[in-house]
Amino acid sequence: MFPDVGPLEVVTLVILAVLLFGPDKLPGLIQNVSAFIRKYREFSENAQQEIRSELGPEFQDFDFEDLNPRTFVRKHVLDGDGLGLDGIRDALDPRQELTEVANAVRGAADDTADAAAHPAANTVSLGKDTPAPAERPPFDHDAT
Repeated sequence: MFPDVGPLEVVTLVILAVLLFGPDKLPGLIQNVSAFIRKYREFSENAQQEIRSELGPEFQDFDFEDLNPRTFVRKHVLDGDGLGLDGIRDALDPRQELTEVANAVRGAADDTADAAAHPAANTVSLGKDTPAPAERPPFDHDAT
């Protein structure tokens, strides 16, 4: 009923109940609470049966848990679909693309570092009359 309540919380609640109500009133309080829970369950089951009977015979196997949005999506949208929530989460996760970009940048940085360390290996001969790119003057303008 309460999946988030652990054993430590239950022990704490019992100790608080004993301190607040005392050992002589606690059994009567537990009986009253359990009777209330029984009546509440009975009322909700009767209401569900009445709704099913009013809806007709095609809704006799209707499960009210299907009205919960999580259950509805899990049952009707994700069943038979191989994608699932993990696939959607992976498709929207930018980590893979960021890793690819980072690797490309590292590769470009390594290529630049190699080019700076070995300038002669990266020069391209363009012909006899054309100077190599490293030999060009810093500005290309006419001296006229």
